[in-house]
Amino acid sequence: MQIAAQKVVSISYTLKDDAGETVDTSVGGEPLVYIHGVGNLVPGLEKALEGKAAGDHVSVVVSPEEGYGVRDESLIRKVPVRKLPPKVQPGARVRAQTDAGPVVLLVLAIQGDYATVDPNHPLASKTLHFDGDVVTIRDATAEELQHGHAHGPEGHHH
Repeated sequence: MQIAAQKVVSISYTLKDDAGETVDTSVGGEPLVYIHGVGNLVPGLEKALEGKAAGDHVSVVVSPEEGYGVRDESLIRKVPVRKLPPKVQPGARVRAQTDAGPVVLLVLAIQGDYATVDPNHPLASKTLHFDGDVVTIRDATAEELQHGHAHGPEGHHH
């Protein structure tokens, strides 16, 4: 079986930045399980995995444009502190609901009743170096496709 749209794929991987620092890895833990073709992974990585089979090794460099995008300083905003979780401190990451859906905000500063927040992804503007192995591939269930994410080998996990 090959990786294609609507397949549930598990991959063992290590993700590094240009400096060779490990940004994320599944080594020593469970493989990453995702549904191919529904936006669970960044576009550059999905393209590199397309057509691969279990046991295949994938090594790819993903540009910011094909990864988490380019940082946009114009997205930084001031929001009322009361809209954030209580006792939040600068440096914290908080989930927020926006018109475009849920986002994670980095709290940059708090001054009086307002906090300065940055919704840019932490890996925005970074070139990503992905090394991984395809572990398993299977057909997605109707429920997984409806929910837009894989539920693991035993079914639903939330």
